[in-house]
Amino acid sequence: MDTASAQPRTGISSTAASSEAAAASPDTRRGPARVALIGVHGFGAQHLKNLDRLQQAGAVELVAVADPNPPGACALPDSTAVHPDLESLLAGNHSPDVVIVATPIQTHAPLALATLASGADLYLEKPPVASLADFRRLQEAAEASGRSVQVGFQSLGSQALAAIDKLLESGAIGTLQGIGATGRWVRDRAYYKRSRWAGKRSLDGVDVVDGVATNPLAHAIATALRIAGARTLEDVASVETDLYRANYIEADDTSVIRIRTAAGLPITCALTLCASEAVEPYITLQGTEGTAVFHYTQDRLHVSTADGEQSRVFGRDDLTENLLDHLAEGTGLSSALDDSGAFMRVLEAVRTAEPPALIGPAHVSWEGTGDAAHAVVPGIEDALERATRAHATFRELGLPWARPADPADAEGLFDGGRRPLAVQRTGARLNPELSPRPYLHPVTTLDGVAVTDHLPADHPWHLGAGFALPDVNGNNFWGGKTYTREAGTYVSRPDHGRIELLPAAVEDVSAGTDTASGGHSAVRAGASGSGHDARQLRWLGADGQPLLTELRTLGSVILGERVWRLDLRTELTAVVDVSLGSPGSNGAAGSGYGGFFWRLPACGGARIFTSDAEGEPAVHGSVAPWLAWTADFGEVPGIRAGQTATLVFRAPAEAADPWFVRCSGYPAVGSALAWDKPVALKAGESLSRSLSVWVCDGQLSPAAVESLVASA
Repeated sequence: MDTASAQPRTGISSTAASSEAAAASPDTRRGPARVALIGVHGFGAQHLKNLDRLQQAGAVELVAVADPNPPGACALPDSTAVHPDLESLLAGNHSPDVVIVATPIQTHAPLALATLASGADLYLEKPPVASLADFRRLQEAAEASGRSVQVGFQSLGSQALAAIDKLLESGAIGTLQGIGATGRWVRDRAYYKRSRWAGKRSLDGVDVVDGVATNPLAHAIATALRIAGARTLEDVASVETDLYRANYIEADDTSVIRIRTAAGLPITCALTLCASEAVEPYITLQGTEGTAVFHYTQDRLHVSTADGEQSRVFGRDDLTENLLDHLAEGTGLSSALDDSGAFMRVLEAVRTAEPPALIGPAHVSWEGTGDAAHAVVPGIEDALERATRAHATFRELGLPWARPADPADAEGLFDGGRRPLAVQRTGARLNPELSPRPYLHPVTTLDGVAVTDHLPADHPWHLGAGFALPDVNGNNFWGGKTYTREAGTYVSRPDHGRIELLPAAVEDVSAGTDTASGGHSAVRAGASGSGHDARQLRWLGADGQPLLTELRTLGSVILGERVWRLDLRTELTAVVDVSLGSPGSNGAAGSGYGGFFWRLPACGGARIFTSDAEGEPAVHGSVAPWLAWTADFGEVPGIRAGQTATLVFRAPAEAADPWFVRCSGYPAVGSALAWDKPVALKAGESLSRSLSVWVCDGQLSPAAVESLVASA
């Protein structure tokens, strides 16, 4: 049990009533409740302080404690008996009404079962037990005994939770689309030396599961589940884990847990104990009309909508008092055992997952010395934000220390010798609001400098290099919100389409011959990195019906030791009559993006120019045969300097499409197919666009760019 949860901010009386509303008949006993505490160190010390407060108020009598290492002198009331273990305490004729268990995780199950068998009610610290099988046994024992069990998720006593329920019911932030839980804490070497079980997945053959998601930041997951209305085992449809460790431990210290509730709501928990500095964890509610951020250790709720922002700090009901009120008056438990079922589904997924992958030393720095030293994963703060915004795992983000992408989701193209020059991603696992679609990422220079980005926190739907449209007959194949002429702004709508790779591969593009390969690839690149790759795609609207088919061809030519060229050609064929549009064609002046789009990574010293203009304001919306972007890419402060690279984009031969350019807000280049008016296609008609991009190491001058383009 970690000690960082906030303490109660209320008096003796509790008003919370979440689950088990009046489920138990009130007790008829009078006088203070007789309480025994098992485990007086660690978080047990917090319980001692709280019980001292309650005893002084006349609510409880601490009749006994049990711990193999008894507390120091004057730590207990004179009348409190001390025992080495629960067995001797229960044999001591103390007759406790309530037993609080605050012991190592692996001991929870046997101690909880023994407590219920004795006839006492139970307060069990989180996580309740270390396996789903033990959880079910505990549920059965609680039902058979007729006793009540409160689980020590202190954050579930926050009075902000009722306010959040009202907020969602009111529609103030619109429809809830997803929930993110972010935890950035710091734990040093001493933390993992505090006990034999710290950081273990198991100990002496017994499950422990002491990882970031199941112990120190378990409240983040439990609170997110509660807000989502997921309480029981049946309320969770699926759990995916992506577990890592920077410390030399068995369990995870840096992980993404992706949950989908039975109602279809995505919950993504991105957690680490390897941050550069500790920040209070928070839950983000992603609504169609705004967001709400709940800092659960502070009981602080911040709401942001078009009408403005407001913050409020709430009180918190103490879980021990809540349990006593439940026993005396029938008040509902704030954190009942059955309501931990959803969390236990998560814990079981972590327990049974493959062991956490070690983050290599090249991606870890250590701050401090000796036992006070703590691991830091550089850039982890941005990675956590990207994960929760896009509902993506570290693996899907393609972080340099993460596991390799699933071969079914990503395939290297164009052998550059040491590495593929581009990776084709299917995008099939992306959240629906991102308009899942195939794209290239990373695309690198011959020297290995990455010049694309995907799933960035500012626009999670920006996906490397590819082809997409914001409006096809009112369907959004771009991702994010949709700009409508009627609203005159961007609005959230359930209008997202998806672009799928068809399983048949194209062997001879000119002849139109298909070869059923069962996979997605067509023509492999040669060993020199020069080659082409053709794909057939299908554009499905929000209703699942096909609107377009696409033949997308990717080619590469290596032009020396520092330059290679990527050739992209797309041919769209209308399945039905379609209108291809953009925000610009729907009334948003200067926002005519749509078609070819290249999202660049963060870069410094960017210079953007065409043959006759320079700078974002001058080149944005212009028509020019080429556009160049040169900058320093890949800098990690304190770790490595950036490397200079240049991208040269050649305009499509088929049409004079304007350039869409962003640099000041985010770095991106596009060739706008429907800049200020839509493009109409009758069923069976086709439209083509062909572009080339020179990917160069180093900085190129305008004259060098002119020469490069002319040589083609």
